Amino acid sequence: MGVRRAPAIDAGRQAGQHPSHAPARQQRGGDRQPLPRHELRLTDVAGNARGPFLSTNLWPYGRYPLSSAPTEVVMQIYKVGGAVRDRLLGRAVSEVDWVVVGATPEVMQALGFRPVGADFPVFLHPQSGEEYALARTERKSGRGYGGFTFHASPEVTLEEDLQRRDLTINAIAEDEQGQLIDPYGGLRDLQARLLRHVSPAFAEDPLRVLRVARFAARYTELGFRIADETLELMRQLARSGELSALTAERSWKEISRALMEPRPDVFIQVLQACHALPELFPELAASFEEQSAHGEALLGALRRCAKHAQPLPVRWACLLLGSAGPAASQEARLQAIAALNQCCKAPRDCQELAMLFGRYHQDALDARTLPAEALLDMLQHFDIYRRPERFEHFIAACEMTAPADGAAQPLPQVDYLRAAAKTAREVAIKPLLEQGHQGAELGKALAAARLEALRRHCQQNANNG
Repeated sequence: MGVRRAPAIDAGRQAGQHPSHAPARQQRGGDRQPLPRHELRLTDVAGNARGPFLSTNLWPYGRYPLSSAPTEVVMQIYKVGGAVRDRLLGRAVSEVDWVVVGATPEVMQALGFRPVGADFPVFLHPQSGEEYALARTERKSGRGYGGFTFHASPEVTLEEDLQRRDLTINAIAEDEQGQLIDPYGGLRDLQARLLRHVSPAFAEDPLRVLRVARFAARYTELGFRIADETLELMRQLARSGELSALTAERSWKEISRALMEPRPDVFIQVLQACHALPELFPELAASFEEQSAHGEALLGALRRCAKHAQPLPVRWACLLLGSAGPAASQEARLQAIAALNQCCKAPRDCQELAMLFGRYHQDALDARTLPAEALLDMLQHFDIYRRPERFEHFIAACEMTAPADGAAQPLPQVDYLRAAAKTAREVAIKPLLEQGHQGAELGKALAAARLEALRRHCQQNANNG
């Protein structure tokens, strides 16, 4: 594997500046799968009246007539971003992105690529479905994540495209020979385990606060930390008010991915450290004030969620249990949970579990002392008859948030609640139909039968006391 660098960039370690990097020595790697040939030339074919054609071994379609093509176009394609970064870290590569230098949208579509980018030229490969983006630059022109003007043309260089990326470790490209193009020191920062911004333009995009916090949640266990100067730029973004311009949909995409990383607690800690938490989640800020025992308990719950591979609804419910602060009443907490659900536009299963967990969390801990009426009310609200998985997610959230020094607690209430749910489910409807109950009367009779069964369950528990 070889490394090719652009000329050294401005030196400096103050906020908004990046250190210069010395050229790296050439290396070859033997464990790399060869990339397909990616240099394509569009040329006139002598003696053929149909005009210019494209010949390439990238796609098995032979030659392409392009009536409007120039005399010659050289198109170079590079693997970029996460695929290069994760291969260098020895991690599995889940998806591959490509950047195309020297092409136009017309050339891409003539090759059979399907355009999918609404804001800038991105195309899907006709066979692999992987994303190929034309090299582009961007200029800040408004507020928020979408406040940019993009420029894509055959004249945009690879180095210019890489410069607009967020972190140096994401600004490494690989060519068809396996050579690494690393103009901004990404390899050095990979070795130093640093999450560092590429350029001062980092501070123009508020979404990068969430992205860097997410990368910290992913790579903390590999020893990565955020560079001091990058953290300072994140604080500047938090102070600027730009975070308020983020759309709920784009924010949720980052939040949901971060919560599913190996250390979701680090995501929250980074947002707190750069003062973004009050801007993004004001309802949660009070729970994560410095040295807050309640906040530490919630962070511990998120760690246990990751350790036990809990699904996203469980992780979201555990986090939102901290809504409105540790001393909040149940009513205030439910209002705060509803507000967070709404502002983040969380999916329905996450919203429902968070609300149910906020409402019934304490009842679950007190389950053995609940009267049968309260127990039935809880089970009915979870719709245990048609959605048993939601009740299991609730129980999992109870176990993750139980006071513990490390591992999740095996709560004795869990077996009791599961037995109560089983008791309620086993009440048969057939005898009630045979008794002539129909419609609304059948519903009332079924609820009464379930209540009676739960009373026996509670009494048996009291006797076994």
